[in-house]
Amino acid sequence: MTERKYFGTDGIRGRVGEAPITPDFMLKLGWAAGMAFKRDGQRNSVLIGKDTRLSGYMFESALEAGLSAAGVDVKLLGPMPTPAIAYLTRTFRASAGIVISASHNPHHDNGIKFFSAAGTKLDDHLESEIERWLSEPIVVCDSGELGKAFRVDDAPGRYVEFCKSTVPNEFTLEGLKIVLDCAHGATYHVAPKVFRELGAKVSVIGADPDGLNINLNVGSTHMESLRNAVAEKNADLGIAFDGDGDRVLMIDRDGSYVDGDELLFIIASQRKAAGTLSGGVVGTLMTNLGVELALQDQGIAFERAKVGDRYVMEQLVKNGWVLGGEGSGHLVLRDCTSTGDGIVSALQVLLAIWRSGKSLGELRQAMTKLPQTMINVRIAERFDPLAREDIVDAVSAAERELGSTGRILLRASGTEPLIRVMAEGQDAALIARIAEDLAAVVSNSSA
Repeated sequence: MTERKYFGTDGIRGRVGEAPITPDFMLKLGWAAGMAFKRDGQRNSVLIGKDTRLSGYMFESALEAGLSAAGVDVKLLGPMPTPAIAYLTRTFRASAGIVISASHNPHHDNGIKFFSAAGTKLDDHLESEIERWLSEPIVVCDSGELGKAFRVDDAPGRYVEFCKSTVPNEFTLEGLKIVLDCAHGATYHVAPKVFRELGAKVSVIGADPDGLNINLNVGSTHMESLRNAVAEKNADLGIAFDGDGDRVLMIDRDGSYVDGDELLFIIASQRKAAGTLSGGVVGTLMTNLGVELALQDQGIAFERAKVGDRYVMEQLVKNGWVLGGEGSGHLVLRDCTSTGDGIVSALQVLLAIWRSGKSLGELRQAMTKLPQTMINVRIAERFDPLAREDIVDAVSAAERELGSTGRILLRASGTEPLIRVMAEGQDAALIARIAEDLAAVVSNSSA
């Protein structure tokens, strides 16, 4: 990925109005993608979906024009969760799917993610092909061959039915009180329908998007609003999505925060008990060591991939396994769908609750997390923290202090100008102090 000029670990992302997140670039990107995805002898089509950011309208129009210029038809889905676009790309037999979203970022950011015809993230070859076309001048196809644009009106209903199809017919949420936090994002009009139609009594927050309030004090990056709502409604649990709906986190009835590591363990543990777990589990370098130890106790294999759902997916495919994820709540269930899906993942957790007869809080207590401190250090320009001698020396000193009782990880974010500093071990106070010291070294090094 380091050779890409525009693509990061999760597509192309940045601040609206600053290159490359500009209308002129999106026009060129639409054309370049159209040229890369065209298949000879076919009438090619590409789906475009978006989250609820105001800038999505602008970029949708620009991408549509570029694709049309390349001779590719466009199907416009409107605001839809990222995983819905992956699913609909497959069912419409489209050449590709495009998502206009910056996920959990604030409204002033936006970005582009691509899905292949199979509904999976693009491989390096296709991303390189798009970048190759970006270096070429736009050549508009013959006027008789220009792409047409269509609005898909029944996209939300199709996706709601798909989500419900990922759980058994006998599964029901009758008697369960749930609060949903839709982050004023792409799940606002579909998630409530899914859970209500399965029988739950649903209250909703974060479902009034105005184009500017996506992820603003709500959603999986701001759990306080959901915690308060669960207490106010005396609900059994709360479910929080991020702005584009590919992540999920939860709050149990006692107000405790249940992160992606714990949700991953709950799904794996209950599938093991039900005899439906195929293979092992893939986490990432950031996955809490407690997950690995708890799965090990149950005889479930565990492996770590690089941070990012595409790397989790690659490791799952390589091993022939189906279940993996990240602490951020980005979970992958290959036997249900082709990419991370917040709604589908939440349903799998609720299925575990239904099968076990236990509460979310009881299920999470079967795993003990090790103390872990993560500090995000904002930087002016991205760099590899382990390529700087002062940072390497500080990490070495910290590792000597921890010995065999913990671990340290530093990495540059693939989606934001951040260096993530993580320390993990048995002594919470020591871990916190080491993380703070390392974060200060990184901050000073980047100044």
